[in-house]
This record gives sequence, C-alpha cells and structure tokens, in this order.
Amino acid sequence: MNAKHQKYIEYIAKDIELPYLKSLNMYGLKQVEMNMVLSKVFNQPITIGGRSVYDNNGNKIYYEVIDGSWERRVYNKNDNKIYSENSDGSWSKYEYDQYDNETYHEASNGFWVKIDYDTNGNETYYENSSGYIEDNR
Repeated sequence: MNAKHQKYIEYIAKDIELPYLKSLNMYGLKQVEMNMVLSKVFNQPITIGGRSVYDNNGNKIYYEVIDGSWERRVYNKNDNKIYSENSDGSWSKYEYDQYDNETYHEASNGFWVKIDYDTNGNETYYENSSGYIEDNR
C-alpha cells in the first residue's frame, strides 16, 4: 500500500464515530480497507462478519444492527468477556478466578453478583445486590 493510501486509512480510523460500520458506509471502502480501518480502531487484527467484528480468537468484539444501535466487548487473555457497553449507555463488567469461573458481575443499573467456588469448580456461595444469598460452604 502506498503512503497516501495508508494516510487515508489512518484518517478514516481517527474520523469515524460510533456506530462504526454505519459510519464507514460514507467512505465507499472495499472489505479489505474496512478491515484495515477497524483494525486501527480496535488496535488489533480483526475480521468482519456481517454486522459483527471479531478478534483473532473469534470473540465478537463489536456488533451493530441496522438502526445503528451497537455493543462493544472486551475480553481478557483467556477469552473471558470482562467488559461490554451498549449504545443505550448501559455497561457490564465481569471478573474471573484463576480457573475462569465468573466471580463477579456488575451492571450499570447497579445490579451485581458475587460468586465463590470450591476447588472442583462447584459454586459454594452466591450473593447479589437484591439481597439474595445462597451459602453452601
């Protein structure tokens, strides 16, 4: 790719706004160019499949629907979703133990869940922000 084309791709990556796929429509890019732009936006190699964007591990890191609503997702090194946010302003975050069991989940509406497991991966404790507790320790 020549330097001028590379600058154009970089310009688009800095210029587009959410929803990304809808924003890219006005540029008339080829599929390979869209991949290049979104790889810069997400700071990693990506693949576009329909209205979804995937990382190299096949995790859906972004998708949008025709009306422009969207969701972005972030994964940890073990491919566990650790964060998601939506176009409506809502978000969720997740934490995991060393065995990839989900130990905490919090949502933007204030709801949260805390979970503990035994060494076999069996749930031993569950508590949520609604006051529900189940203790099997």
